[in-house]
Amino acid sequence: MATKIKRAAFNAKSFFAKMGSARAAVVYSPKHVVFAQGDPADSIFYIEKGKVQISVLSKRGKEAVLAILGPGDFFGEGCLNGQSQRMVSAATMEECSIVRVERAVMRQALRDEPKFSDLFITYLLRRSARAEEDMIDQLFNSSEKRLARLLLLLANFGKEGKIEPVIPPVSQETLAEMVGTTRSRVSSFMNKFRRLGLIDYNGRIHVHNSLLHVVLNDGGLASGEKNTETLAK
Repeated sequence: MATKIKRAAFNAKSFFAKMGSARAAVVYSPKHVVFAQGDPADSIFYIEKGKVQISVLSKRGKEAVLAILGPGDFFGEGCLNGQSQRMVSAATMEECSIVRVERAVMRQALRDEPKFSDLFITYLLRRSARAEEDMIDQLFNSSEKRLARLLLLLANFGKEGKIEPVIPPVSQETLAEMVGTTRSRVSSFMNKFRRLGLIDYNGRIHVHNSLLHVVLNDGGLASGEKNTETLAK
């Protein structure tokens, strides 16, 4: 009987470190613009630490937040499919350690390193699945439940890696943009979540496990009072 060989997980951070001068790890301060919409698209980025906000600006000057990314995420990958200019902007939300890899180097690595190629393709498939989930969320779930799901995602619930219950500073305006509702409604929902003991909110948001239980419960947030009482027993 043949013995199965367990393959070691691919370590992206170690891989980038071995690329030497072909990569550059930079520590960015909070609210630093990594690249702006319209900049040349000549490289791809990998987040080692911290959170990055991806946004887009309309011709009328209205900004929309598309995503908030964290450790293990790539961004700027549009440069690999022919984009000559950035279609979005990327800015840090907190102190970040980010690896920058030039487009030609990234393409070479994808050709020559099967494990890295597998990791990157898996990442893109996860991003695609997340986009589908977001679309379904917008179509079928209430804005209250969408906000709860967003808070859980920001705290890394349901993602690989360490859960970070205290999420980076994020304004209610930004949360409202991502959820697709008004700031006043977000404020009302946040107060309700805090009253129910699902979050703490004092400058930064602390997400409790109980929020996940309520979201997963078939009764949804409408029965949050009852769910929270049950969890407390």
